[in-house]
Amino acid sequence: MTLSDYALRLNFMSGHFSLPAAILMTDTKRLFDPIPAARRLPEGAAVLLRHYDSEDKYALAHKLKQICVNGKLRLIVAEDVALANEIGADGLHLTERSARRAGHLLSWKLRPGSLLTVSAHSPAALRQAAAIGADAALLSSVFPTKSHLGGTPLGPRLLASWIRTAPLPVYALGGISVSNAGRLMGSGAAGIAGIGGFT
Repeated sequence: MTLSDYALRLNFMSGHFSLPAAILMTDTKRLFDPIPAARRLPEGAAVLLRHYDSEDKYALAHKLKQICVNGKLRLIVAEDVALANEIGADGLHLTERSARRAGHLLSWKLRPGSLLTVSAHSPAALRQAAAIGADAALLSSVFPTKSHLGGTPLGPRLLASWIRTAPLPVYALGGISVSNAGRLMGSGAAGIAGIGGFT
């Protein structure tokens, strides 16, 4: 089984069928060129463009938009409302800090079916995400990850506990691979978000 297969099982078990099961996150250090990985995603998955300060962000966004259209994927743009509007993105993603401010959301005109996702690291952040109308939160880190070396991971049990009390659908994020994804079954997660696991 691939990580996308595990994500689909989680999505089915959670009942959040309108949400993508798998979210591939781009990263200027760990996945500077997400094109090959995006092309391997199954239909219905999503790509979350996080090339925040990259000079190639706009060109990459346009390339990814075409790949997403061709592959029946969703493209979510992180933090950049103008870029999301320019390319007709399928969603906007906010960091936990931006979600607390959230004022600039007024300029984001969500089209029918568009998504708003928010990063979260605590139950309070999950409640904040719901309060601003987010469709889902990406909760991390579940397992040890290269993106946050030295941090204490939640583990599957705490993840499931926080998901049970969350007022919105929650994705598992951080250090998830084919070797440990099975431990998330029954957690209630809407799916899996990640970088390395999908490459």
